[in-house]
Amino acid sequence: MAMIPQASLFCWKDVENLGDLERLVLVLKTIPDEALMRVLEIDRGQGRDDYPIRAVWNSLLAGVVCQHASVEELRRELLRNAQLREVCGFDVLVKAAAAVPPPWVYTRFFRLLFKHAGLIDAMFDELVESLHRELPGFGRCLAGDGKAVPAHARAPKKDAEPRDPDGRRDIDADWGAKTKKKTRDDGTSYKKITRWFGYKLHLVVDADYELPVAYEITKASAGEAPIARKLVKRLSERHEDLMKKTCEVYLYDKAGDDTRLIRTLWDDHGIKPVIPVRDCWQEGDEIELPSGERRKTLQVPGTRDVVYTEKGGVYCFCPRTVAAAKAGEVDKVREMAFGGFEKNRSTLRYRCPARQYGYECPGAERCKAKTGVRIKLDVGRRVFTPLARNTYVWERTYKKRTAVERVNSRFDGPYGFERHFIRGLAKMRLRTGFALVVMLSMALGRVREKRKHLARSLVQAA
Repeated sequence: MAMIPQASLFCWKDVENLGDLERLVLVLKTIPDEALMRVLEIDRGQGRDDYPIRAVWNSLLAGVVCQHASVEELRRELLRNAQLREVCGFDVLVKAAAAVPPPWVYTRFFRLLFKHAGLIDAMFDELVESLHRELPGFGRCLAGDGKAVPAHARAPKKDAEPRDPDGRRDIDADWGAKTKKKTRDDGTSYKKITRWFGYKLHLVVDADYELPVAYEITKASAGEAPIARKLVKRLSERHEDLMKKTCEVYLYDKAGDDTRLIRTLWDDHGIKPVIPVRDCWQEGDEIELPSGERRKTLQVPGTRDVVYTEKGGVYCFCPRTVAAAKAGEVDKVREMAFGGFEKNRSTLRYRCPARQYGYECPGAERCKAKTGVRIKLDVGRRVFTPLARNTYVWERTYKKRTAVERVNSRFDGPYGFERHFIRGLAKMRLRTGFALVVMLSMALGRVREKRKHLARSLVQAA
């Protein structure tokens, strides 16, 4: 029989586990959960307190911080790790491992949380307000996106009869699809369609600090533009100072190309929408642009020498070369120079390219656009926005939208939604709230510890 040497009093495993415990203590100190705890304790009343409400709640938070994919995985860690039980608040002196709740306790606890899911949202909003106060410029640049969250469950057959909920199958999820245009090496384009069975996370994040400020969980088939409008309205109701005094721009991908969303952002809140347009025009003329490409155009009201494209480009025709253009002269049209946004008039000003760039225009004497043109936003709200599309500022600002992609990646990886066992829309919404509340609590704790550079990290110890 092989002899096993006696373990030392200071084991390397203690050092390894210390990081998770430090992060958990940081979350427990920061999270504003007292209101929820009092409501749950009132619900319990004079019932048995074998497994305290606060300890069970803390253990669920530990499951997120320690990246446990399921309750059973969390229970195994609690049975093994006495330090974790002590931090969560279980009785480690008298009950020892017997203090760990059995599976049915967590099942009943989740049912209680379903009734008070609004308090989870209240915690999230309170953390957003705290970060808005403590982080300079938090909320100045917001970015939104819709993210696929597969259910990892077997989809029902089309002709199958509806089943009653029993907690073992997912009867709320449905099919969703996203279409992306791709370009091959030879220059030809094609559509890539991604389908999944499950849900969709609609997320709004601060693009500078990469932290969430609003969220919504829906079925996979839900459209993004209506939910984006709903989230903007929710932000204006719950975080009025952030939307009125701080927020300047709102970023979204082509799924947010919606006239109502653009009008809501600028007309109601004074926030500049930075959203690329989809190819939706069914009318217009095909003209050849100086770059060699052909785009559909429409006439700018009030002048016959200026046209605009769906992508926001504004071009002027030289009156003397219009006739020659029919013979194939490309120099008939030039892109006009952007002259700025006039807020009091709600117009975009464009200047004559010949005057701006200093070259000769043979038709300058007869050109009605030589002094420039003003284009009202109402000419096309999808095309013309306060931050003009054909500018370097628009392109530089839109690059910040990748922040929401990185938050989505952390949501999948460290926060465990790439490998989960969640069934049902209510539980998915609750678990999403858990994850995002822990994310904000961790960030707020780092900020208060003067470690702002670690605000986005879940796995790095303080």
